[in-house]
Amino acid sequence: MSYAVHIFRHSKKLKSASGLLRHDHAIFVRWLSSDALTFANGREDIVKLRGISNGPQERDGACNNYTSTTNCFNYSCSSINPSMVTSVGCKQRNSSTTNIKLQSQLVGSVLSRGFSSSLGQYRRSFSSGSGFPPHQEIGMPSLSPTMTEGNIARWLKKEGDQVSTGEVLCEVETDKATVEMECMEEGYLAKIVHGDGAKEIKVGEVIAITVEDEGDIAKFKDYTPSKSEAEAPPKDSSVSTPPKEDVVEKPTSSPEPKPSKASAEKETGSRIFASPLAKKLAEENNVSLSSIKGTGPDGNIVKADIEDYLASRGKEAPSKASKASKADRSAVSAIDYTDIPVSQIRKVTASRLLLSKQTIPHYYLTVDTRVDKLMDLRAKLNALQEASGRKRISVNDLVIKAAALALRKVPQCNSSWTNEYIRQYHNVNINVAVQTENGLFVPVIRDADMKGLSRIGDEVKHLAQKAKENSLKPEDYEGGTFTVSNLGGPFGVKQFCAIINPPQAGILAVGSAEKRVIPGAGSDQYAFASFMAVTLSCDHRVIDGAIGAEWLKAFKGYIENPETMLL
Repeated sequence: MSYAVHIFRHSKKLKSASGLLRHDHAIFVRWLSSDALTFANGREDIVKLRGISNGPQERDGACNNYTSTTNCFNYSCSSINPSMVTSVGCKQRNSSTTNIKLQSQLVGSVLSRGFSSSLGQYRRSFSSGSGFPPHQEIGMPSLSPTMTEGNIARWLKKEGDQVSTGEVLCEVETDKATVEMECMEEGYLAKIVHGDGAKEIKVGEVIAITVEDEGDIAKFKDYTPSKSEAEAPPKDSSVSTPPKEDVVEKPTSSPEPKPSKASAEKETGSRIFASPLAKKLAEENNVSLSSIKGTGPDGNIVKADIEDYLASRGKEAPSKASKASKADRSAVSAIDYTDIPVSQIRKVTASRLLLSKQTIPHYYLTVDTRVDKLMDLRAKLNALQEASGRKRISVNDLVIKAAALALRKVPQCNSSWTNEYIRQYHNVNINVAVQTENGLFVPVIRDADMKGLSRIGDEVKHLAQKAKENSLKPEDYEGGTFTVSNLGGPFGVKQFCAIINPPQAGILAVGSAEKRVIPGAGSDQYAFASFMAVTLSCDHRVIDGAIGAEWLKAFKGYIENPETMLL
């Protein structure tokens, strides 16, 4: 049970305040004795106070002034979330005045609205004239730094269920993955505002309502959140406020605007009746409707009137264009197609890759690496792995290890660009591209340069499985400093160029291995060898060409002499 409800139920002073509950927009400030003001780590419950007389017995916590700027006692302004406050002056015990800002307007009778948490946004509301009992509005949480909206994958609780702190309420599809949203307080789930599969819900938008008393559940059956509630000022006010002066802007000289449908009506001083197609055609050709006489019913201007006017001005009416557009539309309508909904992860992937290609100056370096020794070492290691009952090591695991060691040797490539400086990372965290049915994921292997091949292989398999199940958490994919994308082993792609994953400065594209004929020891001799093509995509703002070539040289050395990775 929240502290606000404890005050509401147990404060004798609040019970003695006559007319408090009946006031339509009652917003009050906690005015308990000094010994009761230290609860909840000094967190202040900020509310407005309107027209409530406290009498001569009011103490330190009572508000003394009911003007447009509310003055109230502040015991711990630092504990208030800065995303809460509009413009509330707080008076401390020593009567010195400070100002804090509350961005979230306090609506109706709302107490402690706007406190944020890492998993969700909860707002405590108290009923006044709205008819709703005390309840809690659960907003769409911000579960990643780039998240602006989310989708409800499914609800694990249904309306009427009792919920406890830490219980999972629903699964939220973010711009990165599907994340479980936990409940922050005990109570009952009274109303689900956005059900399973709800799309494009803005961060902070109300998705559910919880109450503390089971008997209050039925009262929220027809509850709908009001978007304008938080923005609209109180209609009824018992305190007179200074009237706002009407500011009349003086007209300033400006160039004459192009004729439009609005200006045409103003010119004649009366409404001009025209068909929508005629209005659109007139706007496209900058024709004033007031200069055209309508020939349609009741003098309405029709499309033919505009075309005749354009013809008289020597302009050809766009009849040919309209015929061509009709032909194009008929041709398109004959094509059979299916519109596939775009998932949240694909939207974010598209926007980030587009941003990368538009803002990062890419250049590419390709080298062939001989992998015969690498394959022999892998075969020996897998024999040991199978004997001990462990999972096999893949070529991709060896590539990740080699890339991590090369980044340790050439740290300039383990960096990212900012407008003011180049940030060089001390940890080597490798993102691994994983393709799933839901889109492209890049889980991260942290400190890959200090981990063994067996551990790297286990983590890659575990994270790849979580990606396919769409259950990655933010810590599973955030914090990478370099990316490896392998299309050779699983798909047989010989060579390709990958797009840099911002804010990183490099990504390695790994192709497939193929056998080639190479010169032998003698002039008439030849041999067979396996080569794998790799391409390094670099951000030229961070990695110069010589630095990129140095990194590829180090990487090639580890691949062609894999024993050195074990030292």
